[in-house]
Amino acid sequence: MEENERFEEEEEEEIWSWGAGTEGQLGTGILSDEHCPQLLRSLSSFAPISLLACGGAHVLALTSGGRVVTWGRGTSGQLGHGEAVNNLQPKAIEALGGFVITHVSAGWNHSGFVSDNGHLFTCGDGAFGQLGLGDYLSRSSPVEVSYLSAKHVKQIACGMRHSLALIKGDLGDRVFGFGSGKRGQLGISDDKVKSVAIPQATLGLENLKIDAIIANGDHSAAICADGHLYTWGRSFGSDSDMYTPRCVTMRSSFSSAALGWNHALALTGDGEVFMIGGYNYGVSSGRKNQLIKQTSEDAGNGEIVKKIDALDGIKVLQISAGAEHSALVTDDGLVMTWGWGEHGQLGFGDTNDQTSPRVVSLSHEHAKKPSIAKVYCGSGFTFVVKKHAG
Repeated sequence: MEENERFEEEEEEEIWSWGAGTEGQLGTGILSDEHCPQLLRSLSSFAPISLLACGGAHVLALTSGGRVVTWGRGTSGQLGHGEAVNNLQPKAIEALGGFVITHVSAGWNHSGFVSDNGHLFTCGDGAFGQLGLGDYLSRSSPVEVSYLSAKHVKQIACGMRHSLALIKGDLGDRVFGFGSGKRGQLGISDDKVKSVAIPQATLGLENLKIDAIIANGDHSAAICADGHLYTWGRSFGSDSDMYTPRCVTMRSSFSSAALGWNHALALTGDGEVFMIGGYNYGVSSGRKNQLIKQTSEDAGNGEIVKKIDALDGIKVLQISAGAEHSALVTDDGLVMTWGWGEHGQLGFGDTNDQTSPRVVSLSHEHAKKPSIAKVYCGSGFTFVVKKHAG
């Protein structure tokens, strides 16, 4: 299962946002940070939302009808509206109007879109080749990645300055990487690769059935159908970067993963959450130490995987990670966050860091109705989509 899996359609929908908002990424129409969750009305005309993707300071929303709506920072063209300006209000990408989009991803300053017929489109910052268009130019409208046009693209994952594409085919699944590769995040060579502008096959994942790909910062990951998690790119704590994918060898089987800049989260099918790296709970070094009691286990690739014992007795359904904060949804619909809080991205009304998961209050007239929640983290902000049963 991928982190941003789709919701079943429900009768009512709430969308909440909080955290960094000075570039319009919260969708509130106000250029300021929000330390408490804000209930959005601006997306009501585009609902229902089946998937959100949060980037450095922009957001992509995929509707159940296959339309894409974007807002926030657009100075590199990442919003796809044909101009390089910020957008305070959600706006549909007209250039994709003739396609049914099934998957989207947001990087630091670039975006990717996959259509139902397996075509990949990208826009935004292309200075590192992360658009996969064969050059290092930026685009303000989505352009098809012609190098993959003969293949069936299933998913796109955008990191800081690189991208991954998951290809489904009769001969098996493949992952292709493009953009910055200096930390090994493309997985295309045993040696350092500065950057590539044409998609190249990631090594070491051949003959695997891959359910999902994930990218953030200089990290990359893949979840396989058998529950194995592979990671590559910048190390989460060991001495050397990983230039080709390595399996996180654990007794547990993973169903999804989320990547931050200094940590990763992995969710098991039983609802347990493990952290890779994040010795300071995912926030940068120099902040107070991680206080969550954790059980450590050697992942077999130089990384240490730690079960978050503070969540014992809590079944987790979904996880997400921003640059240096984390979020999850429990089986009873509660949203919990922890980590870096400088912009209010934890949703507790302040800018404090938190060393242990806490429940975020999402108060509304529908609060007592059964609901399904999904949480999505941008670099320093957070979104929640809640769907209520009628």
